[in-house]
Amino acid sequence: MPPVRVGLSMLTLVPGVVGGSETYARALCRGLARVDEVDATAFLPTLAPDAGGDLPTVVVDEYRASTSTPGRLAAMVRGSVASGSLRTPFAGLDVVHYPLTTPIPPLDLPTVVTLHDVQHLDLPQLFGRGERLFRRVFYDRASRRADLVLVPSEFVRERAIARLGLDPARVRVCPHGVDHDAFRPGDGGRERFLLYPAKTWPHKNHERLLAAFALLHAEEPDLRLVLTGGGTEKLAGPLGVEARGLVPADELAGLFRRAAALVFPSLHEGFGTPVLEAMASGTPVAAARAGSLPEVCGDAAVLFDPQDPEAIAAGVREALSRSDELRAAGIARAATFTWEASARSHADAYREASTRS
Repeated sequence: MPPVRVGLSMLTLVPGVVGGSETYARALCRGLARVDEVDATAFLPTLAPDAGGDLPTVVVDEYRASTSTPGRLAAMVRGSVASGSLRTPFAGLDVVHYPLTTPIPPLDLPTVVTLHDVQHLDLPQLFGRGERLFRRVFYDRASRRADLVLVPSEFVRERAIARLGLDPARVRVCPHGVDHDAFRPGDGGRERFLLYPAKTWPHKNHERLLAAFALLHAEEPDLRLVLTGGGTEKLAGPLGVEARGLVPADELAGLFRRAAALVFPSLHEGFGTPVLEAMASGTPVAAARAGSLPEVCGDAAVLFDPQDPEAIAAGVREALSRSDELRAAGIARAATFTWEASARSHADAYREASTRS
């Protein structure tokens, strides 16, 4: 049986802007390059010509990529009613996959969409009116029209079926993986800091984390909290808090290897890759009992109520006290998540989608 010719349309990718979905899209490309069952090509914007990894790539100059919010929206609107010149590079495919959800350009092909979460429906109060409208138009509609919808966890599958009324037969769980080459235990000792890598989106819950850390720091003045991710530099000021903003990937991997623990108080996650990156690095994890995190963490983390700073602090204390146990459990847990396995589950979905239309 010949390999399925798949195009990954990643035209809406803006490096450093879309968070974990960018990590997913780039890692999926690397994984698919090692899967013989598919003949995949990454279609990329001019802003991210390297995002396809080892896959064959096509940079689509016709898509007017932009780094500004108005420019991005304008490009998406134009792309959603794509002219023939924007569609031309995609000729000859069996299936198109939109790993960043937004179906640009729309193509008359069997379609696979990755839906990362339905947070805008579960926690609408965290989104402005414009963002909710954007997601209804570009995410919800795309998911309802796709031949197959791929989700990263059972949690998202259940919420997508409930919130969007999707046919369960069209929704497939394809868990993400971990880059085990980048995230691995280090040879050096641990340092006295907690790590939280997350952009300052409302659901990331930085305010309650800072309140919890104030409690911890009062008890242990040598303990630090290191925050990374876009916008975190604005959180500098409290005693013991190091707000570093965006950091290079190798620096972040080093922080994982040296941290005393990862604290992850997010109110909603569709998957939660950083908890697995910490586990793969041998770092104890204290995470929110919310969204997909209990599913992804299994028994290898301490879970807490993210709405309560006292509970967050208690979870961190427990994780630090059980560091050896959690380190071993986390390494074993993370080993079960690989990008090769994720790529193969995607390949199965592409094959299925190719027979649906």
